Amino acid sequence: MPDFEFLAARPEMRFAEAGGASRLLHLVSSDTLAARLDALPKAQAAFAKAQGFGAGAGALCLLPGPEGVAAALLGVGDAQARSRDRFALAKAVPLLAEGAWALADIPPDLDLHALCLGWLLAGYRFERYAKSAPPKARLVCPEGVDRAQLEAMAEAEALTRDLINTPASDMSPDALEAAVHLLAKRHEAQVSVIAGEDLLAQNFPMIHAVGRAAASVPRLIDLRWGDAGPALTLVGKGVCFDTGGLNLKPGASMGLMKKDMGGAATVLGLAHMIMQTGAKIRLRVLIPAVENAVAGNSFRPGDILRSRKGLSVEVNNTDAEGRLVLADALALADEDKPDLMICMATLTGAARVALGPDLPPFYTDDDPLAQALMQAGTAQADPLWRMPFWAPYESKIEPGIADLDNAPSGGMAGSITAALFLRRFVTDTARFAHFDIYGWQPASAPARPKGGVGQGARAIFAALPEALA
Repeated sequence: MPDFEFLAARPEMRFAEAGGASRLLHLVSSDTLAARLDALPKAQAAFAKAQGFGAGAGALCLLPGPEGVAAALLGVGDAQARSRDRFALAKAVPLLAEGAWALADIPPDLDLHALCLGWLLAGYRFERYAKSAPPKARLVCPEGVDRAQLEAMAEAEALTRDLINTPASDMSPDALEAAVHLLAKRHEAQVSVIAGEDLLAQNFPMIHAVGRAAASVPRLIDLRWGDAGPALTLVGKGVCFDTGGLNLKPGASMGLMKKDMGGAATVLGLAHMIMQTGAKIRLRVLIPAVENAVAGNSFRPGDILRSRKGLSVEVNNTDAEGRLVLADALALADEDKPDLMICMATLTGAARVALGPDLPPFYTDDDPLAQALMQAGTAQADPLWRMPFWAPYESKIEPGIADLDNAPSGGMAGSITAALFLRRFVTDTARFAHFDIYGWQPASAPARPKGGVGQGARAIFAALPEALA
């Protein structure tokens, strides 16, 4: 990958360095508009009124001074508007004048951590194939904010977005492995890889079956870091492109399939947060990296595959391949009995139908873990929604001819039955959660440009102290 560097330095996604003069960015709500205008010098107040500034969400008014722009007003609307806007500050970033800015007059119902995170995330640009001008305004880190943590979160999100945004022509299983090696080198982690026919020799038959038809051979990437603390294993779906296999997707459904390795991209972003902040955790990251391609040796509908766990799986749809490669990786992870196992995958369209692109579901039988994740998701502007491992649906994934069915007929409860399928491969690990993410922002929003996006990683990171206690 000589033309692009993952984890490249991005000054626009970091705080301004200490020292030097900064301008004030006043956050003005509908309730505080009159008082803020009264507090301004008369000339600036008159200018703001003449511009029609009314404190609506995202409204920006640059205030003049003797040497150009002296300060600015950013509208954050009323309480209802603020509840709908995840990153209120991000709207202003590309519009502000060059230089350092400091926040002032923050409404009490706006979280300072989320405000600053939104600013940093607004600096992201994907520049592998086309250049664009970065924002020139930089934020002074306010007191009480963990600068190192926020910058690690922003850098992790940039890594995740870069990986997802890169098309399969440059993000094959080979390239995904190379990206993991770059991350490992950054943090002095260890990486081992089992690839090609060695997958069969070392008992990963379903990873091999799904990926054997591709030009870039299937592989299981295994990253380890840390030698003290509780054990955390992250498993991420690394389907670098999904044609659907012999159950070929229609063209409209194939267009976004470069993002089918979004689970892998997200766990790598989460791993970066953990390693960058020096968390006392024994971390393991497992990524089954494949391309679900079409060739004479593609696995077929009706095939029965043997898994690492020993369970047999009837293939009723080759387009339900993600759960197959994850199953072998989860079985390996389960053999170590980590204190916590997290699985992340762009797994089902059913999850999008239920909750839309912005709200990923997660599954766990552990109520305290679920509560910690939900609370952390709210605090980190990284929303999640718990869904049930609904036991009455277990029969839907039992075809009779084999132990499990990879694609139950009927079309209902697709996200739940996929989660139940994965749970069958985690029998010895006490705490387990599965995330069915989308990994894509379908339309640009503040701090979230259209394209690849991380989901759930910040929430998991923030919940780890409680989840691993």
